[in-house]
Amino acid sequence: MPTCATCGERFEVPAHVAQRYPGWTPPDCPACFRRRSAGATAAAGEEDLTVEQVLARYTEGPDTGVFTDGSAEPNPGPGGWGAVYVVDGAIVARDWGHEPDTTNNRMELMALLRGLALVPADTPVTLHTDSKLAVSTVTEWAPAWEARGWERKGGPVKNLDLVRELVERLRARPEADIAWLPAHAGLRWNEYADSLSTAWRRTRL
Repeated sequence: MPTCATCGERFEVPAHVAQRYPGWTPPDCPACFRRRSAGATAAAGEEDLTVEQVLARYTEGPDTGVFTDGSAEPNPGPGGWGAVYVVDGAIVARDWGHEPDTTNNRMELMALLRGLALVPADTPVTLHTDSKLAVSTVTEWAPAWEARGWERKGGPVKNLDLVRELVERLRARPEADIAWLPAHAGLRWNEYADSLSTAWRRTRL
């Protein structure tokens, strides 16, 4: 049993956490983690809702497409990504995951990659993300970087592995496009993707 880095008590890793993230040990016990997360999200003006709570609270926004989100707390630090594929307000598929040492931008790109994989080939779809950086990376900057041998004027391309993979997959899927939407604006499926991306820090999805 691990020892909580905050309170010093030994604790059991919740079964769903161990199953979802094999080999990863949370630094804090569930009680301390909840207290810390509540304080952090309150300070940031954000909520930490389960997916069930999101569906009960929010109804607005587009209801068809893939909705993605990623985060790291702190940045860099542990983080997660989430993606949900929705058609006419009904969930078709969803996926989410966690990395113990990552960045916001990597998680946003990972969410887009995993979100695209949820949609069958030749199915027209829009990938929604609240990361303007991810949209600009794929639609504006990557073609120029690729033309220069995947180099940028200011130095190496960050997250090149994910950028290249996403560009290649989108090129093979011309029926898919990417659109930006605002974060934490009460848009139901963006909030849902956000909840998936932070599921690793809760005891309930």
